[in-house]
Amino acid sequence: MPAPRRSAHNPDSARRRVAAPTLAMLPRVGDSLSFLYADIVRIVQDDTGVCAETTSDEGDITRVYLPTASLSCVLLGPGTSITQPALATFARHGTTVVCTGSGGVRCYSATVPASLTTRWLEQQVHQWSDPERRLAVARAMYSARFQITVPAGTTLEQLRGMEGQRMKALYKLLAQQHRIGRFRRAYDPDSWDTQDPVNLALSSANTCLYGIVHSALVALGCSPALGFVHQGAQLAFVYDVADLYKAELTVPLAFSLHDAPNPEGAARRGFRERLRLYKLLPRIVSDVQTLLAPDEAEPLPDHHAVDMVNLWDPSTGSVPAGVNYATQEVPDAP
Repeated sequence: MPAPRRSAHNPDSARRRVAAPTLAMLPRVGDSLSFLYADIVRIVQDDTGVCAETTSDEGDITRVYLPTASLSCVLLGPGTSITQPALATFARHGTTVVCTGSGGVRCYSATVPASLTTRWLEQQVHQWSDPERRLAVARAMYSARFQITVPAGTTLEQLRGMEGQRMKALYKLLAQQHRIGRFRRAYDPDSWDTQDPVNLALSSANTCLYGIVHSALVALGCSPALGFVHQGAQLAFVYDVADLYKAELTVPLAFSLHDAPNPEGAARRGFRERLRLYKLLPRIVSDVQTLLAPDEAEPLPDHHAVDMVNLWDPSTGSVPAGVNYATQEVPDAP
């Protein structure tokens, strides 16, 4: 059996050996948001820094040192282990660590550093807490989703009607292209095995999409539970954002698998093999920032690690405060 090889992936690389470790530096977003995906490696801290290491069958160790100071989020895929000192270093540098499925298509858990700015969470709550602003974000989502201008007075019920008509038209078009007859979207976990291949593939691909969106929202510091269209679930905002990309990504993929013997597995593999993760994560971050801060001509630098904590004031909104004791040392008293 050949020794495992370390593979440096890029967005144009669409295939990798199943047993090969992966270290994929994802595109940088703005001034501070950058992502790293890793699987089948051991991440440790040594005297030099944090490194990802693999061991060959002959016992040879290959180490790759990670740029901890410039990472905002590390995605740990299957087969990855990490030591406590390495986790502590990521925390000191303000790096979010997310445990994901293969290719990032699940989001199982996350470790969020104390220094992560609440800027985007506060912006999300600001837009969500007022019915008019919340509806305005919902309109912006539908406008971005279907590339149309939504009138300011459009109600949420009218938006849902527009969505239903456009999705039915898309289903009809794809069904005609693939010659599968009439299609109706259905999701029934209690009768999972009785569903048709397209519905099975679509549900599977959507779940992959939810995992990527969830990871991006965690890295931004947003709440996955505060949705603008969906509500009542811990992943409401995840479903909102994922809807922006379904017509482009998961729906066409599902229809292409209408005759696959295992549509669920084929959808997962197809989503990963096309490396949608590498193109989608930065796009999600940019789209969410635009939705939550629509009045800004240019997105503000995120400043992933903040040095100062401000105090809330009902009149001025925010006033300077003292030292953020979570990220800075306190000088000894004289």
